[in-house]
Amino acid sequence: MQIPNLTAFRYFDTAAQAGSFVQAAQLLHVTHGAVSRQIRALEESLRVELFERRNRAVFLTPAGRQLLHVTAPMFERLEDVVHQLQQSQREHALAVSCEPTIAMKWLIPRLGGFQALHPNITVHLITAGGPVNFAQMGVDLAIRRDDFHWADSVCGLKLCEERIGPVCQAQYPHTQDTAKQVLIQSSSRPQAWATWARLSGQPIRAANKLELEHFYLCIQAALSGQGMAIVSHLMVEDELQSGQLIAPQGFIPDGSAYYLLSPQALDQNPRAEVFADWLSEQMAT
Repeated sequence: MQIPNLTAFRYFDTAAQAGSFVQAAQLLHVTHGAVSRQIRALEESLRVELFERRNRAVFLTPAGRQLLHVTAPMFERLEDVVHQLQQSQREHALAVSCEPTIAMKWLIPRLGGFQALHPNITVHLITAGGPVNFAQMGVDLAIRRDDFHWADSVCGLKLCEERIGPVCQAQYPHTQDTAKQVLIQSSSRPQAWATWARLSGQPIRAANKLELEHFYLCIQAALSGQGMAIVSHLMVEDELQSGQLIAPQGFIPDGSAYYLLSPQALDQNPRAEVFADWLSEQMAT
């Protein structure tokens, strides 16, 4: 015997408990006609009347009451199991917010290693920068540079010092005379070149500048030989190691640092603590 589809039973159960096709439609967010059609199709499939229709009111028949005794606990149990499964998934998930370029160029290439070590923790990565509202963003942790103030209630674990420096293609004519360079900078950190010049003691006399919206665009421009980009060492570690880019003048600390932020102490969230330990180890290498 072929059993009718689950949707028809769901519509029947909702209408039977509500005592009204109209209320069932409201609860299911469908039209009254959709409820009527599903229940009629179920009655035709079962070859039995489930409701008596009287003057726009509906009443369960004996067969309808018999079926409700089965569907009511069935859907209640199904909802309980779905809730448990979703809760279990949330308990094993860790939502991490990270600045876009750091996420793209540093964190994502290394996440596979974390998943191999901790297959029971699923990392949901969200790219964002600046101040963090953990509840509103739905995140457990955030990786940020300390260029803004966070509340005293936020736990901040220092990961590493920020170091900045110019990078370019090996073939690009890199000299200390910046007047002969095209200087690439991100609009998200417009003072980066000026900061580097002040800290390195090297004045900037660039004839041409190229400003792009994001650091990953600056890196791409440098990779394509369009000039020298001022970037964080974290953003170009892999490109430097592969030889795609060089840092002819190295990197210098700019006085800022990257932190892992949490709305609570890390030891209160075992998943967050595991991720923090792994992240600190990766940053140290």
